[in-house]
Amino acid sequence: MSLQHAILAAALALKTMEMKMVSNLAAVLFAFLTLAVVVFQLALVSGAPWGEFTLGGKYPGKLPRPIRIVSIFSAILLIAFAAIVLARAGIAFKSIRESSHWMVWGVIGYCVVGTVLNLKTPSRRERALWSPVVMLMLLSSLIVGAS
Repeated sequence: MSLQHAILAAALALKTMEMKMVSNLAAVLFAFLTLAVVVFQLALVSGAPWGEFTLGGKYPGKLPRPIRIVSIFSAILLIAFAAIVLARAGIAFKSIRESSHWMVWGVIGYCVVGTVLNLKTPSRRERALWSPVVMLMLLSSLIVGAS
């Protein structure tokens, strides 16, 4: 192998490591943000008076008991999404690593819809709190999905 080929191979290896590091950081950011949202959802299930920060602010204060099922479903779905993103980045959940290559695009799609809905919500507080979070989740999942 010539010196030129060796330099190109080293540069490619460095670029690959750099991309992997960015993907891993994005996956960890996604997981951290997801954890924050899951804690919020579980607090709603437990009766936290934060209804104005969710569901368009339709239920100020505590969510009605029958509506809290939405928060349970959201928490479960978000935990699954974090597992998919971490698997796609190769950080955890090796058993779903192969299928995470296509499942991550479902996560990305969900984040696109979530971003649009949070930007359009009639609740000013919900929009101020969750729009930046969901945008970061979209960006970080997109980085992981594209890597």
